[in-house]
Amino acid sequence: MKKIAIIGSSGGNLYNLGGADPEKLLGEIYAQCESAGFEVSAVQFIAADASMDNARPTTAAGVYTLSEGRGTKAKRTYHGKLADVNGAVKDTDAKIAEDIRNGNIDGLIVMSADPGRANIEVFRAAAETKVPIVGTGGTSMAMIAASGAKVVATSGTTGTTSRTRAVSFVASLAKHWGMKYRPDLGGASAAGSGSGSGSGKSLFKRINIRSIMIPALPGFIAMAIVLAASHIPGLEKLNDIFEILLKGLPVLVAVLAAKQVSELDEVSIVSGIVAGVLSVEGGLIGGIIGGLLAGIFVRYLFELCLNWRFPMTTVNIVAGGISGLAAGLIMHYLLSPLALMAGDYIKLGISATLAYSPILAGLLAGLVIWPAILAGVYHAVILPLVLLEMEKSGFSFLGAVDMVGLVMVAAGINLANIIAPRERSEAAVATPGLLINLGFGTFVESAYPFMFANKVVFISAIIFSGLGGMLLGYFNVMGVAYVPAFVSPFMSNNALKMGIVMAIVMVLTCIATVIANRFKAIVKNQPSPQVTQSIK
Repeated sequence: MKKIAIIGSSGGNLYNLGGADPEKLLGEIYAQCESAGFEVSAVQFIAADASMDNARPTTAAGVYTLSEGRGTKAKRTYHGKLADVNGAVKDTDAKIAEDIRNGNIDGLIVMSADPGRANIEVFRAAAETKVPIVGTGGTSMAMIAASGAKVVATSGTTGTTSRTRAVSFVASLAKHWGMKYRPDLGGASAAGSGSGSGSGKSLFKRINIRSIMIPALPGFIAMAIVLAASHIPGLEKLNDIFEILLKGLPVLVAVLAAKQVSELDEVSIVSGIVAGVLSVEGGLIGGIIGGLLAGIFVRYLFELCLNWRFPMTTVNIVAGGISGLAAGLIMHYLLSPLALMAGDYIKLGISATLAYSPILAGLLAGLVIWPAILAGVYHAVILPLVLLEMEKSGFSFLGAVDMVGLVMVAAGINLANIIAPRERSEAAVATPGLLINLGFGTFVESAYPFMFANKVVFISAIIFSGLGGMLLGYFNVMGVAYVPAFVSPFMSNNALKMGIVMAIVMVLTCIATVIANRFKAIVKNQPSPQVTQSIK
């Protein structure tokens, strides 16, 4: 196992690109070292509370070291003025230099180091032993190379992130030693935690429509809010804002898709934006496909550039810019028309079903929606359909079914268990559930305990959800999910009818649950036949 020392500071330009968060910066390096099979055996990292370009002697600063020996995570072992740091790190500097000379350090990762003062002994030892060095920081790395040290890879910090720098450092050392290394792009949450959450999955296995759609939901809600507000007299001009937001939705999902696949933070975000802008004509599906292509290209180009030993700044430019452009051009000239056609056919299928029999369509949607969420397929199947509907008009029939069939049914069950619970303790459980149902239009899972404990409640939930869907179909009501219940009617195409359907379903579910609770309580308190016989 190769042993690594991390040397440096939060730097000038580096401070604005990750150096201001030393724990995350060091944690990313630890995650990549673990993935490569390296051991971080020493750390001397000076973290100032301001960029070194603007720092003063009185600026607060800390020093991160391995105070408890090797194999532990880096901790802040000193905190004081920047002017006093050089004295505070003198012993650590000498100790790491001794380890280098004794062969206990095989390589150095350097970031904005100070080879003339704070790290003088380390780099003297490195020049003597010729241990390989990788790092960033133009001035410091030039001084280190001039001293005769063995610099195998160097780069600037512009355009880089803590994760891409860490990957570059470890990839360069692994290549120098002829070792296999697969980047851990799951990241790390704390300095030296030694446990990145890297998924270890292939690019295609990381593709998950559910985890693209759910984070995108706030954007669709924002669009629906603007559309609802545009119907208020005097605010008609907001319809122009709605049109702009509508065009931005493909960009939104493209960014999320690219980030999900590549897991390269800002690099993948930039790539997703470029691809998304060029995928706008493909609609929502076009944005997703463009983002996925961008994410795949980002990873491929990123690793290719690392293998070619490009400077890290160039790696990010190529991976983020070229990959997004390539994916976007493929979408714009080839796939966007097909993606738009697919989205239109899906929306046409929903519209045709509603046109054929809106009552039947509503009934089926209402009956299916609870089993779908219980089976875990709601967010993978129904939510994408909701968002596709909203992409066209800002409203969704399935979104209205969600609000009525899930949220209002759950609210009715929770209300019943506040008014007439089987046991007093259940009221305390139901109260926060009801408040979240009505106040935020979510947390339908709060009804699960009552549904699973009583088959009558479970069956009535599905029945009244189906009834709500029928009424929505009959009145031709479309709406939005995941909004407060009192706002939902005003974000539908018919506020009065939406409000009536919501109230009917909630009240009927509440009544059915109260009756079920009372019946079960009577049965529970009824003496058994044996007890009755003995009394006689």
